[in-house]
Amino acid sequence: MNKACTPITPERFDALLFDLDGVLTSTARIHARCWKAVFDPFLARRAADRREPLAPFDIDSDYKRYVDGKPRHDGVRAFLASRNISLPEGTPADPPEADTVCALGKRKDELVEAAIDHGEVEAYSGSVALLRQLRRQGIRAGVVSSSNHCEQVLRAAGIAELLQARVDGRVAAELGLAGKPAPETFLAAARMLGASPARTVVIEDAIAGVRAARAGGFGLVVGVDREGNGDALRAHGADIVVADLAELLDD
Repeated sequence: MNKACTPITPERFDALLFDLDGVLTSTARIHARCWKAVFDPFLARRAADRREPLAPFDIDSDYKRYVDGKPRHDGVRAFLASRNISLPEGTPADPPEADTVCALGKRKDELVEAAIDHGEVEAYSGSVALLRQLRRQGIRAGVVSSSNHCEQVLRAAGIAELLQARVDGRVAAELGLAGKPAPETFLAAARMLGASPARTVVIEDAIAGVRAARAGGFGLVVGVDREGNGDALRAHGADIVVADLAELLDD
């Protein structure tokens, strides 16, 4: 395995901030599958009503481009806009079957919760090894995720105790922080860890997350390419790209 060219040591960095889905855990696959399960029936009904050809949600392109890494409702809006579809915003009280932004997000939320409850969450071994190495080195670690299920996923994966800060969808809402690609959630997590952005590493697999880290002025932005997305991550600001976090481990 190729080693990353930039060592992460206590002399250079005080903290690392990790995205969750696709970086620490394999839950990106769950999210992509659940988005497809929500959008495809909606698109099929709309196409049938309008007697138009059906263009299903494409996991390989639509997921990465429009919803990955973003707060849930932002992802709904972005994907619908890509299809020139506008829906009422609705409210959190909308039933999941309603055709509103909030209802589509609620449907997806329920599917993700079911997947977590069914034991589908797994942590990547290279990511766990890196978290343990950071603890030995005295480098602080935090997670920054748009997911409302972040704490639940971390506990299911058995890695919650390896992280000293968490800024997820729920925390961001409580603090009034804009989601990725705005840098606010990363900056808040760095403050929680007592680290300056210049001495903090951000590790992300989503374009929105890489853009957020670059906008926040972080000392090193690492892109994680598990799906052949490396060129796009570099184009949006990743300093280096790895296929697995094991590449960041000491020899």
